[in-house]
Amino acid sequence: MKVLILNGPNLNLVGKREPEIYGNQSFDEFIPIIRKSFADWEIQYEQTNHEGILIDLLQQAESRFDAVILNPGGYSHTSVALADAIRSISVPVVEVHLSNIHAREPYRQHSMTASACRGIISGFGLQSYVLALQSVRK
Repeated sequence: MKVLILNGPNLNLVGKREPEIYGNQSFDEFIPIIRKSFADWEIQYEQTNHEGILIDLLQQAESRFDAVILNPGGYSHTSVALADAIRSISVPVVEVHLSNIHAREPYRQHSMTASACRGIISGFGLQSYVLALQSVRK
């Protein structure tokens, strides 16, 4: 199984930014744990703060990956273009959020990208990624 884990803006700051919401462990510390837990899978990890790069990576996933685990960060609440990119590929995409977006500020409670995804996992911290990977297991 080949999976792309794709993180959007500010997720490079997980472990430093608002630890009471996002936790103390960085994603760079967590990705080896994911790879060990899914040792028979090929897992590629990308993070970018740029919407266009997220779109490019999603479009490129079409012929390269069996699934995409996407944390669009703040773009989930604003980006029609990202939702359109998800809809344009046949690769299943699972949206992930570290915090429970439905228990956050009103502007964070709606995800424009979620309806384009196979499903959404929200509120379990970094464990949300493990749950997302389990959900795409063939």
